Amino acid sequence: MKRIVNAWGKLDWGAYAALGLCAMTAMTLPAQTFTTLHSFNSADGANPGAALVQATSGNFYGTATYGGANDGGTVFAITPRGTLTALHSFCSQSGCTDGQNPAGGLVQAANGDFYGTTSGYYLGGPDYWGTIFRMTPSGTLTTLYSFCSQNECADGATPSAGLVQATSGEFYGTTYYGGANFTGAVFKITPTGTLTTLYSFCSQGGHECTDGEYPTAGLVQATDGDFYGTTSCGGSGTPPDNNPRCSGAASGSGTVFKITSSGQLTTLYSFCSQIGCTDGEIPSAGLVQAANGDLYGTTSERGAGAGTVFKITPSGALTTLYRFCSQSACADGNGPSAGLVQATDGNLYGTTRFNGANGGGTVFEITPNGTLTTLYSFCAQSGCTDGANPVAGLVQATNGDFYGTTPSGGANGDGTVFRLSVGLGPFVETRPTSGEAGRAVEILGTDLTGATSVTFNGTAAVFTINSSGTAISTTVPAGATSGAVQVITQSRTLSSNAPFRVLP
Repeated sequence: MKRIVNAWGKLDWGAYAALGLCAMTAMTLPAQTFTTLHSFNSADGANPGAALVQATSGNFYGTATYGGANDGGTVFAITPRGTLTALHSFCSQSGCTDGQNPAGGLVQAANGDFYGTTSGYYLGGPDYWGTIFRMTPSGTLTTLYSFCSQNECADGATPSAGLVQATSGEFYGTTYYGGANFTGAVFKITPTGTLTTLYSFCSQGGHECTDGEYPTAGLVQATDGDFYGTTSCGGSGTPPDNNPRCSGAASGSGTVFKITSSGQLTTLYSFCSQIGCTDGEIPSAGLVQAANGDLYGTTSERGAGAGTVFKITPSGALTTLYRFCSQSACADGNGPSAGLVQATDGNLYGTTRFNGANGGGTVFEITPNGTLTTLYSFCAQSGCTDGANPVAGLVQATNGDFYGTTPSGGANGDGTVFRLSVGLGPFVETRPTSGEAGRAVEILGTDLTGATSVTFNGTAAVFTINSSGTAISTTVPAGATSGAVQVITQSRTLSSNAPFRVLP
């Protein structure tokens, strides 16, 4: 029997019922093209539950929670056309010291290597408490840290999300369990593996955990330098009706929080603070900071009964933009478990896990003011060969298209990688998105061979192009100011998808 995993990396038998709702009616709008690039076959991975990352090579890298040579999950690379290579099968070392069951995605660091986490889940039980690893683009993996290395897991346990590399070069993340109160923690780790636990949840409010508990999502570093995230439980809002993940009946319905690089945490919002929980509950995903400075995210439940999209200011003022299941038979989707991505058109894109026209979840677009359009409904093909029940978000590649994963469906029932084109044009992406003069910057793009100019808000920079024409290496030029990065090629002028901030 094929496995379906939920947003926390565990088996989810309830999702099988949703597969039976699949119909054969397509839901693709005329200007869009949906393509299933790869169907996992267990040997190369199974049940991918995290977003992809586009590498400087132009290929995408990701993780599958299960499958591989030891059924402990895999790290894989896939080309934009769909050729997939499994680079590492977890639990390949004695005692699984390399980790097992990665639940989060990868981040490509400034040194070119990838960093990620394994959750330690195996068939619903934590035999191990998870790891942080580094992997070269060719697949050489090094375990940097094993959680629960301290007494009673004070350092954290079972990370359920990926990492974010801060402007300082260190990585920040969360663990679902562990910490001083075993309700999750926030940590930072150096590229060489020195870990510091910054905060343990449930440190405020006694059993009620008014500061939140059990974070299932990663962090985002905002333009103010602080980190923002969510917890799936805790807070001062009304407790959920039935949430076995929370510590008890008194636990709230999740929070949005801010934390400084030194570990000072502020709870910005507690969900289910409104009558009837119209603001939603149990956020499973992280946040994205939009160009307007606000943060956007999703809750997986409540609202109108099936989750919400919200925006929140850095100071904590929350606005519910959309409540799912607002259409007949939940044609607009149900239960978003993934975060959002702001695309080059200024709109936000995401996925829902259930319902839609065919019962297998959706891909949607929503404006910053809350107008939602369903772009694709999964299970549009017989047997759900197009995939089903996405729990991960999307990535917009520099060719303008969106790429994502589903943990179930596909030709073998083990999940898929897909591409969705909505007609957006190519762009360039800078890594990092901020830095002082002289800071090394990688610029990702498509067909950059023959580029003749790179400018930071109009100030020219010296640059080199990699051999595949998919990335440019440069440094922030002296005298540059914050604004768009532009690359002029032989055929077009490409602008960055986000302004580059020049730091003093």
